[in-house]
Amino acid sequence: MYEIAIVGGGPAGASAAIFTAKAGVRTLLVDNGRSVTRRAWIKNHYGLPEITGPELVDRGKQQAAALGADVVTADVRDIRRDGEGFVLETDAGTFTARRVILATGPSTDLAERIGVHLVPGREPRIRMVAAVDPDGRTNIEGIWACGTVAGVSVHTIVTSGDGARVAINVLSEMNGARYVDHDVLPRDAAT
Repeated sequence: MYEIAIVGGGPAGASAAIFTAKAGVRTLLVDNGRSVTRRAWIKNHYGLPEITGPELVDRGKQQAAALGADVVTADVRDIRRDGEGFVLETDAGTFTARRVILATGPSTDLAERIGVHLVPGREPRIRMVAAVDPDGRTNIEGIWACGTVAGVSVHTIVTSGDGARVAINVLSEMNGARYVDHDVLPRDAAT
């Protein structure tokens, strides 16, 4: 059983997976390969003068995998509670996880199907989003949401930051104390 399954491998989902995997938490990242970011040409992402959407998405998933996340290409068809966690039914098989983070971009189909409460979106062309509390929790205990599906701006820099924020909140809840992850350069390397 995975500790955390993240549904959606765009900037929000991959960012969440980077943080959870780096924390040593058994992480599954399920991506259907249809992130809206794959159609983007990005010139306003901090630290990157310009990058294509496909390159950004692929780099994020590669980074999550390098840190220990299992990355699976599949469509998640259903999520249901089962004992201590959830069963994710996909077109590539069944997976189990104690917690789930939804990062499905503008798509709320899965969230609605599994009973996540939806509210009107504020972004142009984003009709509905998952109702979340300030930490990213949905109305279903153990299911969180981040990025555009949680009502955050569609801009990749914002959604990736929100994925990290929600992952930190999940890790904090798991640990019973605020989770902080800061790598520090050796003294002789810092300028």
